[in-house]
Amino acid sequence: MATDNYQAPDYYLLDELLSDEHKLIRDSARAWVKKEVSPIIEEYAQKAEFPRQIIKGLGEIGAFGPYIPTEYGGPGLDQISYGLIMQELERGDSGVRSTASVQSSLVMYPIYAFGSEEQKHKYLPKLATGELMGCFGLTEPDFGSNPAGMITNFKDAGDHVILNGAKMWISNAPFADIAVVWAKNEEGIIHGLVVERGMEGFTTPETHGKWSLRASATGELVFDNVKVPKANIFPNVKGLKGPLSCLNSARYGISWGALGAAMDCYDTALRYSKERIQFGKPIGGFQLQQKKLAEMISEITKAQLLCWRLGVLKNENRATPAQISMAKRNSVHVAITIAREARQMLGGMGITGEYPIMRHMMNLESVITYEGTHDIHLLITGMDVTGLNAFN
Repeated sequence: MATDNYQAPDYYLLDELLSDEHKLIRDSARAWVKKEVSPIIEEYAQKAEFPRQIIKGLGEIGAFGPYIPTEYGGPGLDQISYGLIMQELERGDSGVRSTASVQSSLVMYPIYAFGSEEQKHKYLPKLATGELMGCFGLTEPDFGSNPAGMITNFKDAGDHVILNGAKMWISNAPFADIAVVWAKNEEGIIHGLVVERGMEGFTTPETHGKWSLRASATGELVFDNVKVPKANIFPNVKGLKGPLSCLNSARYGISWGALGAAMDCYDTALRYSKERIQFGKPIGGFQLQQKKLAEMISEITKAQLLCWRLGVLKNENRATPAQISMAKRNSVHVAITIAREARQMLGGMGITGEYPIMRHMMNLESVITYEGTHDIHLLITGMDVTGLNAFN
């Protein structure tokens, strides 16, 4: 079993920008990842299975809904704390971070932001501990980047509605107890509703054969005349504002999370460069290898500053969707580029499970696509700076 010798890079002394509480929360998450995730994650990735035994621990370190107020069972932390936890989880594995991101930003956040008091008290405390696990149903087989085109719908049937349709590429779906689903009513207006496992006609077939996010459970949500009580519909939102605000929160978490994967790849490559001897000296002593490492730490440092500043703006409720979009795209692009360069530095060893780099690289191929693709985020930034819409 490999020893986790990870040392986080902090070239610009960003720790000085963090409070003592931030550092305590981050260090607790880091220690938990080293103890509970690192020793098992390669095995679970190889066999394409999510390690469900870590769910309780994720709840204990505050990874589920970190910013949900304590009155609803959440830890009541700030947005930088949320980001730091996601950074440490994805340093361990993107699939682990995805599980926590979905639970936090795509399940707990909409219940907290748009749900009734009854819904909040019913679901949030149990979601915070991991007693209940959730998933988020927005993407459909024919509608990914264009969620407004969704065809999943519900019809009024008295004290309940009848839900039909399907969602795909849903993290946590195979084992989720509840699903936050976005669907159109008979007037074509999008609403959110909570669908519970066990409701007749609701199934969650698992997606197999993935080369990416192998330690994360992915599936579909299929609704065949599912009777959902009207009490399960969110009363305080309608239209795309609901799901898009959830995605903003999730993208924020990913901006920190992907940075964690980048930091792990850099740290692995740096350590390897000092140990691997070729032509009579460590490969870290060669110019091309130093060039790669210098570029990695430069990009990581810039991304760290970007995420920290975004966290400050989030805490002040001043972060715009376009700013969040930029950080998500940048962090993932930086991470996947660093993973590819680090893999080359390790040569053949880089493709083995003895090192985490290839696993990170494969995972990031999904992260660069979900929660808005790289290209879509570029268009969001382009529209924000020009005022011109290139989407249609």
